[in-house]
Amino acid sequence: MNATSSLHQGSHQGSDRPSLLQPLCNWLDNLQIRDRQTAHFISRLIPAQCPFERDIIVLGRKVGHIPPLCKLNPLYEQFVGLRFRSLCYLADQCGEDISVYC
Repeated sequence: MNATSSLHQGSHQGSDRPSLLQPLCNWLDNLQIRDRQTAHFISRLIPAQCPFERDIIVLGRKVGHIPPLCKLNPLYEQFVGLRFRSLCYLADQCGEDISVYC
């Protein structure tokens, strides 16, 4: 198998992530939330919006914008999914108001 065929093989699997991260991605995707404290911790830990996105303001005028960089994280989808599952657990299983996390 040459380098070109190994690159194409990764694209057939529907993922462009490096294979070294695949076990971690799978673990995060399969992590089930079964505890209220864990769900609260995850919901607080993972932000609802990218914390790096900023407007650059000088003397009251917007001079630039830093776009959200979180999507560059190869585990972004897994973290968003984990946060979503935590919020669903709190709302559906615990009957809590999750508006404080939105």
